[in-house]
Amino acid sequence: MSDTIAITPEHPAETGYYRKLSSADQHLFRDHLLRLDQDARRARFAMLASDAFLRCYAETSFSLGTVIHGYFAGGILRAVAELRPLGDGMSAEAAFSVEPELQQTGIGTRLMELTLMAARNRGCHHILMNCLATNRAMQKLARRFTDDLTFEMGDVVCQISSSRPSAFSQIREQISDLYGFMVSLTEGLKPTGRA
Repeated sequence: MSDTIAITPEHPAETGYYRKLSSADQHLFRDHLLRLDQDARRARFAMLASDAFLRCYAETSFSLGTVIHGYFAGGILRAVAELRPLGDGMSAEAAFSVEPELQQTGIGTRLMELTLMAARNRGCHHILMNCLATNRAMQKLARRFTDDLTFEMGDVVCQISSSRPSAFSQIREQISDLYGFMVSLTEGLKPTGRA
């Protein structure tokens, strides 16, 4: 995984920036979820998600120890990856949402890389992802990182193993966090808290 991103206007994944969200970004997260169309909501939550559900979900997400990375374009949060600890913290669930017009552009791949780095540095050895059997984009993303995909009751479950944290992986995450924070300042979207 490379931390160097070449800027090319024709590739959206490389024209915006990525950063970890904090609880002060809850309104940005909520607004992103509300912009998802019904198909994207169903793909993300495996159900029809109402606006009220999404508002409630955004309110509670930051209080559960969840690490959320976001992709910003033009100062607007357009995609997120969530890493939510399960049980003893050795396992976590990963979930992704990318606004429809930005899907299939590489944004999900970069968010997955950031999510796996966060999992590694928090001692999560197993990352689980669930998606609908019809969600081919999510399955394609998962296959870039694991071959362990199984079909269970109409859903696809994938398991990704994570390496042990190292000094290098922890420094790399800190540099990524600092870079995202600094870019957000230059974009005029001043973060009100650090993750």
